[in-house]
Amino acid sequence: MLDHVTIGVADLDRSKQFYDSALQPLGISRLYAEADRFAGYGIRPKAFFWIGVRVPGKTGAHIAFTAHDRTVVDRFYEAAIAAGATDNGPPGLRPHYHANYYGAFVLDPDGHNIEAVCHAPQGAADTVPPDTIPLKRE
Repeated sequence: MLDHVTIGVADLDRSKQFYDSALQPLGISRLYAEADRFAGYGIRPKAFFWIGVRVPGKTGAHIAFTAHDRTVVDRFYEAAIAAGATDNGPPGLRPHYHANYYGAFVLDPDGHNIEAVCHAPQGAADTVPPDTIPLKRE
């Protein structure tokens, strides 16, 4: 489990607008702001995802958010695309990770690879902690 993640963004206002919309279906909202440099997102009272102004450069960031069920993954993807994301893998099963790995991937306005994932079977809520499921990564 992650405590928090911070990624750099080129345009803080644009990124706040994007994340305000894209994370809403996951129940994640903007909780904090530090002047014109950072914004923190999470579920009250904890911000676990932060964005901050950075010097432009190539990103290699990948952030995966847990979704309660597959419908939430679909809603995340739709909201993110509507907010300006670029498709990086539509909602669907990724059996090369494990049998019930249902995820969707988008690139945010700064090119960060953002994912929503559900580890539960179709029709079931995600109650299995992701760290107990063996993932096969290439």
